[in-house]
Amino acid sequence: MTLSSLDSQEKLQDYYADLHIHIGRATDGQAVKITGSRNLTFANIAKEAAERKGIDLIGIIDCHSPSVQNDILSCLYSGEMNEVVGGGIEYRGTTILLGSEIEFNEPDKGAAHVLTYFPNVDVMQQFSAWMVHHMTNINLSTQRIYVPVRVLQEEVVRRGGILIPAHVFTPHKGLYGNVTDTMGDVLDPNLINAIELGLSADSTMAGTLSELDHVTFLSNSDAHSLGKIGREYNKISLANPSFEEFRKALAREEGRRVSANYGLNPRLGKYHRTFCNSCHVIMDDHVATMNGQICPNCGGEKVVQGVLERINSISDRSEPYIPDHRPAYHYQVPLEFIPRLGKAKMASLLRVFGTEMNILHQANEQSIAEVVGLEMAKDIIMARNGELNLVSGGGGTYGKVKRT
Repeated sequence: MTLSSLDSQEKLQDYYADLHIHIGRATDGQAVKITGSRNLTFANIAKEAAERKGIDLIGIIDCHSPSVQNDILSCLYSGEMNEVVGGGIEYRGTTILLGSEIEFNEPDKGAAHVLTYFPNVDVMQQFSAWMVHHMTNINLSTQRIYVPVRVLQEEVVRRGGILIPAHVFTPHKGLYGNVTDTMGDVLDPNLINAIELGLSADSTMAGTLSELDHVTFLSNSDAHSLGKIGREYNKISLANPSFEEFRKALAREEGRRVSANYGLNPRLGKYHRTFCNSCHVIMDDHVATMNGQICPNCGGEKVVQGVLERINSISDRSEPYIPDHRPAYHYQVPLEFIPRLGKAKMASLLRVFGTEMNILHQANEQSIAEVVGLEMAKDIIMARNGELNLVSGGGGTYGKVKRT
């Protein structure tokens, strides 16, 4: 293995980052994320992020699996990838952070997921060696760990790692959505580095909780397939893309910071609004008439509370507060959500502009129109600006872009 020293000059630059990407399979055939695509391997993720998406910093969060670690070592030994000074692994200009998503269960409260990241393979292997004594199957993604969550926090910090509660507001394994009204009742707030908002929330919604005023927010894809990489992401100001620079950005040290969040309008998130599992109705307009957890449509009790309603129920402010350090949150519809933008047109755009980040951030409307026509160009610009008409999601079903 060789060390690839990235430019460490102190002049800060903006990098695009998606820090929550799953692995479906290892190359030896070992299943990792059961619900993940089979071609979602360590090497394929790196290639997709670097060559198609144009993302500079990615977090692969199933690197605790021994089979995945073998894939990582193979990439390093072959010279295809290199370790980065400051932590991480470099592939064609994209830095990979090694992470793990872990489920904890708080007695009498519920279960939630946290993301952890470590600087290199050696430390990740040491962490796996510790977890194997407290986990049923170390090979799989997002497994439950049978220690108190504060013990987990201490182990991560002791090894120089980063810990971030994942998709905190979702009813499916989110800290606030499924476990607690107050972070300090479960976690040590001093030992978290940031929170992940999740696809169904944004920083304005989270701004109604005063205990989050000091916390750095991230918006990540939680990708279960290659195509979903970058559906939500961040712009981060760093001296170079590495683990240590990422840590500084989360702590807002030495000018490093998360400078923008790019995410779905929460209405597109699949848990945004309350949903009845009996009559399969998303309670968008008439949710205010709900009586507790009784569906106003059918009277059923199989109601899944949406993120919007959950935040409203635990917020301690009627209006959101956005502190000076909070970056702008940009609503952006992923290209794959745009009606009529098929594989052929997408391939034509990529041939001209190189990566999806270039299409979303660099290409102007006229240049896009020269490739796919004026009507499609207008749709792409509206997607970039979050201006497309939407239908809300809920109950595990994503919202949709309305066809005009």
